[in-house]
Amino acid sequence: MTALPDQTRLVETAAQLVEAAKRAGADAADAVAFRRIGLSVDIRNGAVEETGRSEGDELALRVFIGSRHASVSTNGLSPAAELAERAVAMAKVAPEDRFAGLAPSDRLARSFPELDLLDPAVPSVEALIERATRAEGAVLAVPGVSKSGGTSAGWSLSGAVLVTSHGFTGSYLGSRHSVSATAIAGEGTGMERDYDSVGKIHAGDLPDPAEIGRSAAERAVRRLNPTQMPTGQATVVYDPRVAVSLLGHLAGAVNGGAIARKSSFLQKALGEAIFAPGIRITDDPHRIRGLASRPFDGEGVASEPFDLIADGVLQRWFLDSATARELGLETNGRAVGGGSNPHPSATNLTLLPGDKTPEALIAEIGEGLYVTELIGHGANGVTGDYSRGASGYRIRGGKLAEAVSEITIAGNMRDMFRRLIPASDLDYRYAFNAPTVAIEGMMIAGR
Repeated sequence: MTALPDQTRLVETAAQLVEAAKRAGADAADAVAFRRIGLSVDIRNGAVEETGRSEGDELALRVFIGSRHASVSTNGLSPAAELAERAVAMAKVAPEDRFAGLAPSDRLARSFPELDLLDPAVPSVEALIERATRAEGAVLAVPGVSKSGGTSAGWSLSGAVLVTSHGFTGSYLGSRHSVSATAIAGEGTGMERDYDSVGKIHAGDLPDPAEIGRSAAERAVRRLNPTQMPTGQATVVYDPRVAVSLLGHLAGAVNGGAIARKSSFLQKALGEAIFAPGIRITDDPHRIRGLASRPFDGEGVASEPFDLIADGVLQRWFLDSATARELGLETNGRAVGGGSNPHPSATNLTLLPGDKTPEALIAEIGEGLYVTELIGHGANGVTGDYSRGASGYRIRGGKLAEAVSEITIAGNMRDMFRRLIPASDLDYRYAFNAPTVAIEGMMIAGR
């Protein structure tokens, strides 16, 4: 049994780093300490293939001398004076950056919400083996599955501490339990593979591992004997598992860093309707037991939930302090990477559901493509052009039909966002979450 760590030592170490930096000549500084512990088990063909345990600490220190700054990091708990002197020496010769600096002191978190991010129950290796074994048993029990591609179960604990020279001290711990399964169906050159996985903060929120194995197996079997769709224009429906990728493209386009660099296709879209009326997308760092929840951001700023998209209209960028200064705005508490050049990022990003069930949405479409897997990274954040390999199922007569593969779907993300229609099946399964979505008028390249 692994004991939950005490963060006191990390808080003291980060505070010592900041004090050492000030003694070495820094005008300001912040330090972050990370602790990570992990257990994992891999099962294949009913036997334990691999078990793993990892544990480590990491320190990062950022110092400011006027408008110059530098950061250093190290694994383990190195001497504070040595790190501080190295960081200050680097900062003295660094180029000036008039936007760099600690977060405004009046924006620092003064109280921390209780987000229930820590499950005090630490699983044994035997418990993880049992979870992975149950998942694999369910994989092999589905007719049409030829073999297991392997199952795994894991647990991890991560802790973060942030101390700044202008008075902020904060820390938190978070746990993660996970189960994944891969199934292989068919024989020879006709084999197909698919997977399923889930991660939760608390073990009690995990579904039965057999559900994960059965889902992976059924997905693999359904992919057998795929054909190609004809080339043309059609409505594309994204399974929730791949619909979240659209949120990832949106998050990149509204990241304050991309806006400051003028490298986003949504560069001038603030305040514009970029989705249809009624579409709402939220970012909530305070979701209870959320996979990306946190009581403060990477600069110690109090971060609040907000609507990124409200009634289809883009409301704001994701900002940390530096990008906010560059854009003439104020940080909205979305910094990550404190102590080592923070940058803005989304937290728990969610596309809120619509009114229609996926079945009703597909029935209305009549003919089209249902995508379950995307291949490649063909989304251009500068132009918005989108082109990705895909596989899934043909939609015929308003229902899912034969499996299809070796096709490409394409469009422009501005047009895609405007045409996006969400279904009602939202499930909070990842840090980014979306229901099934349909997008009309996409190009499909097939046979």
